[in-house]
Amino acid sequence: MGKRILIVDDAAFMRMMIKDILVKNGFEVVAEASDGREAIEKYQEYKPDLVTMDITMPEMDGITSLKKIRELDPQAKVIMCSAMGQQAMVIDAIQAGAKDFIVKPFQNDRVIEAINKTLG
Repeated sequence: MGKRILIVDDAAFMRMMIKDILVKNGFEVVAEASDGREAIEKYQEYKPDLVTMDITMPEMDGITSLKKIRELDPQAKVIMCSAMGQQAMVIDAIQAGAKDFIVKPFQNDRVIEAINKTLG
């Protein structure tokens, strides 16, 4: 069975793009969330092996959500997704416990490499 992944992004189009990459590479997308608060609920409900987390979202941003998920599960594996030019936020995310980050627009190889490395 493929590794179970939760995709978090406020843009449905971005969720669809990353889901497409993951499914084609044998991963199982167990849930999707459109903001940080929903991400925490879905994380608790589905206990995924890995989370891809957008940094900039309404309601609750990705870094706040990452910190809360890591409080619930210190072993949580979270990869941040950022747009170009968000380097400062990426550093904050890594310090908050993110395992890696991928830059939008997503490149298939980089997404799979980050996930395999993190799940390794």
